[in-house]
Amino acid sequence: MAVKTIHPFLMFQDGTGIAALEFYREIFPDMTVERLDRYGPGAPGPEDTIHRAEFTIAGQTVHATDSFVRHDFDFTPSFSFFVQCGTEDEVTVLADRLKDGGAELMPAGDYGFSKCFAWVNDRFGVSWQVNCD
Repeated sequence: MAVKTIHPFLMFQDGTGIAALEFYREIFPDMTVERLDRYGPGAPGPEDTIHRAEFTIAGQTVHATDSFVRHDFDFTPSFSFFVQCGTEDEVTVLADRLKDGGAELMPAGDYGFSKCFAWVNDRFGVSWQVNCD
């Protein structure tokens, strides 16, 4: 078997995908969007929502879509992005920005396994672990 690539794939609901991409671009200025295909008139999904997106943050390519089918499930902290920062201040600032409108699962602090670690959910329900060794 020759697997070509493996990437995280985010499925947004209720048409929040574009807002999520804009939010991530504000927080991660080096983020690039390589592909952004939106549903057009007469397409199965609501017009201007994401049919397929591909973006990169800190070298990690992520795929995303807006599901036009409503599911009884959403994002879970069991899957999260692990962000390695250079300083404790970066952890605090990044965690504060990401959790705006979301939830703090573990506030920034020393938990023994790291000198500074935070775990948050953003306003879209995506989970982020932010760390500084």
